[in-house]
Amino acid sequence: MTELSPRQQLYDLMNGALVARALGIAADLGVARALAGGPRPVAELAAATGADADALHRILRALASNGVFEEVEPGVFANTEVSALLVEPGQSEFAHLFGGVFHRAAGGLDASGEATFPRVDGDGLWAWLAAHPDDRAAFDAAMVDGVESRVERLLSVQWRGDETVVDVGGGNGSLLVALVPRLPDGVRGIVLDLPETVRDDSSFGGRIEFVGGSFFETVPRGDVYVLGTVLHNWSDAEAARILRAIRAAASDGARLLVIDSVVPAGNERNPVKWLDLLMLALFAGRERDEAQWRALFAETGFEPVSIESGLIEAVCR
Repeated sequence: MTELSPRQQLYDLMNGALVARALGIAADLGVARALAGGPRPVAELAAATGADADALHRILRALASNGVFEEVEPGVFANTEVSALLVEPGQSEFAHLFGGVFHRAAGGLDASGEATFPRVDGDGLWAWLAAHPDDRAAFDAAMVDGVESRVERLLSVQWRGDETVVDVGGGNGSLLVALVPRLPDGVRGIVLDLPETVRDDSSFGGRIEFVGGSFFETVPRGDVYVLGTVLHNWSDAEAARILRAIRAAASDGARLLVIDSVVPAGNERNPVKWLDLLMLALFAGRERDEAQWRALFAETGFEPVSIESGLIEAVCR
């Protein structure tokens, strides 16, 4: 591949908003799924998806120039290894979000330090999703896509076998539903989230229960607390409130397992640095580097044991 000149690199970066939007459109139209059986003419794709043939051709042609889809002959497109990923569970939903609601929030990003989502869409993200069920379904599907990798991280931790694990802000309970059956029989699970959280209680079995409530106020007593990509949604002050609520309820010697990123030092390419800006735009939240994690724990009564991107471990002190 020809190395891009600095000017070309800059131009590609400036095109990023268009790339995200075009990818979101292609995902919403189901183009990758429509091409799963092989190349198809763009006119046929347009007829199948209800798109304008000329507009769809121009969108796919632009994406193909970035390696997403391939124009194998004039007007005929096929999947590439990149576009084929859009057929996998959760990936088209992520593309929908990044090309839609996230795209609008990012477009309003400024250097004020305030969340731009409420200014752009008139409400906080959670309230907005509650009023837009299709986007809520896409969001939930995108989040569930990462459950197995989270479970694998948690399985790497040593479990005593008689503990109560509390998933704080655990949503519909999908993490504990996947995790608890793979732990010793004596482990019990509690999912804490808002009472109106949409869930299937029948999937919990006999070892998991749902408790409705706000993690800013009270948290069930437990031995192990899991925060799965929760703290990055919040500012330091709000994250500290969550951690203090956990510390107040925790058993002596309780452990804290945080599934979140650690921003690396240096200038190497890393998606966490861009995710940090998305958290700023959506919530005035943040990704944190090691020093910021240590400061947050020190302020809230926890002693860090291991700070690794993807799984951070701490204990009550």
